[in-house]
Amino acid sequence: MTIKNTPERWGAVSQSLHWLIVLLIAVMAAIGLTMEDFANGPDKIRIYALHKSLGITILALVALRLLWRLYAGAPKPVPGAPDWQHRLAGLTHLAIYALLFALPLSGWVLNSASGFPLQWFGLFNLPHIVERSHDLHEVAEEVHELLFWALMLLVALHAAAAFYHHLFVGDDTLRRMLPARRRSTAGDAGGD
Repeated sequence: MTIKNTPERWGAVSQSLHWLIVLLIAVMAAIGLTMEDFANGPDKIRIYALHKSLGITILALVALRLLWRLYAGAPKPVPGAPDWQHRLAGLTHLAIYALLFALPLSGWVLNSASGFPLQWFGLFNLPHIVERSHDLHEVAEEVHELLFWALMLLVALHAAAAFYHHLFVGDDTLRRMLPARRRSTAGDAGGD
């Protein structure tokens, strides 16, 4: 597998960043949907701190992924798919990138407006990006939640489209974001 993207498939760096971000989003969703249920105390503080640190990590990884994509390019569209699907896929990717930036930034605004410190895994503090404000905190909380549900919807549609192409169309839409298996040849041991 190549590190850089090719015209046919995503390279190792793009694949690694994609699946790491997917994993972190799943963890963040689980934490975000349950953290308010914790009783006030040290455990709740730790889970909120983890949520914030992971959010900042996702923001950094998405920025890195976007920079890598600008450098390494993207594979050509899968042959055979109608133009409207290519355009829709492009718009969906663009919207997902926008939400992956907006969601952690809205969390940063929410945290700053609440007046709490924002630490990255206890290693260093990040600056407040807005002044403390109860009204802004309330708005940012609503925006953060709406952005989360919008991201979940688009991610579900994105995954459904990939599985549709894989299971029903039989093209390489999903396979090119997965590590390539080495194809056996007649000269390989056990190859057929």
